[in-house]
Amino acid sequence: MIWSFSSKSLLTVASLATVALVNWNCQNPNSSEEVAVSEEIQADFISIFDGKSLEGWEYDPAYWKVSEGVIHGETNSENPLKANTFIIWKGGELGDFELKMDYWISETGNSGVQYRSDRFTEVPYALRGYQADIDGGNRYTGQNYEERKRTTLAYRGQKTRITTQPDDVTNLRDYVERNAWKGLNLVEDLGDRAELGALIKSGDWNNIHIVAKGNVLKHYVNGTLMSEVHDEDQKNRMLKGLMGMQMHVGPPMTVKFKNIQLKKL
Repeated sequence: MIWSFSSKSLLTVASLATVALVNWNCQNPNSSEEVAVSEEIQADFISIFDGKSLEGWEYDPAYWKVSEGVIHGETNSENPLKANTFIIWKGGELGDFELKMDYWISETGNSGVQYRSDRFTEVPYALRGYQADIDGGNRYTGQNYEERKRTTLAYRGQKTRITTQPDDVTNLRDYVERNAWKGLNLVEDLGDRAELGALIKSGDWNNIHIVAKGNVLKHYVNGTLMSEVHDEDQKNRMLKGLMGMQMHVGPPMTVKFKNIQLKKL
């Protein structure tokens, strides 16, 4: 038997088939396209926080815990900090890598993601080295600040070249002025500091992304490059080291981290 269809009928059938396919893809997370994307993400990055426990991390339990599936750090008037404290990943030293995580910080908070760092042994749970800065007041978020060493290496909105101190300067702090390294050389502006800061959400979750490759260190927040350091200071730079997250001394604060993903390069 031969069936006859009008062009209008054919168009209707095609439209219904398209709608059905779209609905099937949306309702089936195992569709080929989504599986391919998921496998690509998993192949690139690994999760280093399971959302349930702090297994694999070193920390002071007086300040750090897991709450509602996130790493939760908190100080209060009854339990203040006497020195900066860190929750330190126990997975070993990182050299070249990418690290992504979501963070939330209270308005009074001061924190950061520490990397390529070594231990500051005078204080328990303390690190010194590069830091992707985070603060609730949004004055410093995205900059590169070297904890307990050369201090500011790039402000938000800067691409910098870092050079070493003169040979006759043996104390690093003698080559620091106004909380910034004197060997900070501005290469170019990445954007207006205030405009870049406006891309960071207050009182909400943001994403921080660190790319460390060789002597080049890039900090992204919410997908935008906030600072870039080319560290040519062979005396003081670190090409590998420990990673962790900070709580800074100061007023009572809360900081949270989740979706912590690492890719070694």
